[in-house]
Amino acid sequence: MNDTKINITFALPSLAAGGAERVMSFVAQNLDQSKFNVTLLITEFEKNAAYDIKGIPVIYLNKDRVLKAIPALFKYVIKNKPDIVISAIGHLNTVMAYATIFSKRTKFISREVNILSALKDFALKKNTIGSYFSDRRFNYSDKIICQSNDMKEDIQKYNDIDEQKLVVINNPITDAFQCEKTEKTNKKLHFITVARLKEQKGHKRVIDALSKIEFPFHYTIVGDGPEHDNVFAQLEKYNLMSQVTHIENTNEVPKYLTESDVYLQGSFIEGFPNAVIESSAMGTPILAFNAPGGINEIIESNINGHIVEDESEFIQKLNEYHNDYPFKPKDVSHSVTKKYSKAIIVKRYEAVFLDVVNPKSNA
Repeated sequence: MNDTKINITFALPSLAAGGAERVMSFVAQNLDQSKFNVTLLITEFEKNAAYDIKGIPVIYLNKDRVLKAIPALFKYVIKNKPDIVISAIGHLNTVMAYATIFSKRTKFISREVNILSALKDFALKKNTIGSYFSDRRFNYSDKIICQSNDMKEDIQKYNDIDEQKLVVINNPITDAFQCEKTEKTNKKLHFITVARLKEQKGHKRVIDALSKIEFPFHYTIVGDGPEHDNVFAQLEKYNLMSQVTHIENTNEVPKYLTESDVYLQGSFIEGFPNAVIESSAMGTPILAFNAPGGINEIIESNINGHIVEDESEFIQKLNEYHNDYPFKPKDVSHSVTKKYSKAIIVKRYEAVFLDVVNPKSNA
């Protein structure tokens, strides 16, 4: 590779609070600036930004939907001709895949965020035209970054894609999540879930299980979303409201994770759950229902949590934790920091970027 820096644009719909937004902006800010000129391109409004971006330029297109930003996105690629465009979140991935057709020098990298075949089970409506273009976007990808092995296998199974295009890069632990937790001393268990209130996140099956345990506990739910009313109707039904704290949005997730004893993961599907990694990084173990999306890559049984198959096993583990809490915060944290630290994950991204631009020199 010559001495010229690689010009790379990270494209996102917004910088609102969310896993993809946090991970992509974090990677963008931590790339080696001696090798990369990085620009962050945001289709929505600056006023909605939840993350403070430092050291790299940010361009806001100030559109309320990706659809309305399409002309500006195409214009940006044609005018600036970046060496690489990387985007995350399905609908923007589709737009950027087609936009990069108009710049022969631009390589396109799609970062996928879900198990696509399973996600269709939770889609509210079908968009035939949108699905047509979305299903074919992989044809224009130079690389497809999958967050988990489950995701890679799913894309391979349902799409005719050259395996050389696919690479697994897990999500990094961002700087805010450093373990300062001490050994548990109190008897009462404090549970937490950090997730959008959406059907696929499985809050309702967690609440079903909690309604059947007989020891005192407190449950903190961080997040909001379309299932809000259904989730809280269920809490009312089981008379659990006095044992629940709901926080719609907060910048203090690390604090709440540290104050909790067990993270409860009810999801039916994930891409690679940031909150699960972050909880473990803070020293708080995870009890999760088995589901596709990298759960089995993150959780090491008896070290940083357990994966269960059904409600009865979920309740059994909760009772075990109450009777004899088995986890040590430092061991819980090390289980993920040894695999998903900033240094490890950012280097993997850099290796992909270098290879896409100049594969021979990195072969």
